[in-house]
Amino acid sequence: MSGRRRFLGAVMGGRIDRPSVGSTTSVVTVDLMDQTGIYFPDAHHDPEKMAQLAATSYTILGYDTIAPVFSVQQEAEALGCRVNWGEKDSMPTLRKHPCHEPEDIKIPEDFLERPSCLIVLEAIKKLKVEYGSKAAIIGKVMGPWTLAYHLFGTEEFLIMTIDNPGKVKKILNILKEVTVLFGKAQAEAGADAITLADHATGELCSPGCYRDFLMPIHTELVNRIPCPIVLHICGNTSDRIGYICETKVDCFHFDSRVLPKEAKKLAGKRISLMGNVNNPETLYTGSTEDIYQEVQDALEAGIDIIGPECAVPLRTPSANLKAIADSVRRLTL
Repeated sequence: MSGRRRFLGAVMGGRIDRPSVGSTTSVVTVDLMDQTGIYFPDAHHDPEKMAQLAATSYTILGYDTIAPVFSVQQEAEALGCRVNWGEKDSMPTLRKHPCHEPEDIKIPEDFLERPSCLIVLEAIKKLKVEYGSKAAIIGKVMGPWTLAYHLFGTEEFLIMTIDNPGKVKKILNILKEVTVLFGKAQAEAGADAITLADHATGELCSPGCYRDFLMPIHTELVNRIPCPIVLHICGNTSDRIGYICETKVDCFHFDSRVLPKEAKKLAGKRISLMGNVNNPETLYTGSTEDIYQEVQDALEAGIDIIGPECAVPLRTPSANLKAIADSVRRLTL
């Protein structure tokens, strides 16, 4: 079974030869940059370099997926945020949040033609031509909650959720159109599935807040973006997995702070699950045996797609990332 077919079968709850191995967030490391000769920040700005570096998840790590969007700042720059695109060993960061009121949000008519968005679309097209029959090409969009952090600043936006929930709903309803616009464009460019990254982590968004503000919007996004959706939220999300299932997302990519057996018990058969090998300890500093044990735990719990819990630290040893795929094969073949 091809990696593409296996991954999509796992996301959609179909018949597959074994659990899939993959990541819908970045697995790029400095080690992989050294092996390809392609480095940040160039890979954020050149579609050919973005595609070639992203392809290492399939060609070197042995994953079923290729995810070319490495940062969370593509939409932010296109919406007018000032972005520091980082260096070889650092991810992009925001320099300035331009908005204070919903009326400050401006979605440019040429949003998809702005470099930070156009590069992603061109990279997806290139990957689809070269690897489309072999690996699943994964797009990525920021959800409106995350976009609000970028435009307004995390603290200012979160204060609004308490002081002015009506303003928050207005902001989210404007920004969801950015998510739909970019998601549709990536699907049309050839993405097999889209990561919906919305950082409604437990530390920043209560379960009630998720239910009241985001659950209806995530449900709408599932219906409006025309390909399978993998929702990614960091942190301990056990208190909202039930709500996430109600959105009808196809798959939930979950953090290591939720035990695999707990995630499976909470989700049941309502959605597929992806994750959740720990990044800072197991992948960054752990041994291949540590990785093997976490993979085994995930497989025994019935997790559909095995991979890192989130975008990996850039200094993560690539051998440890490859050990995820090797461990799944050892345990299932």
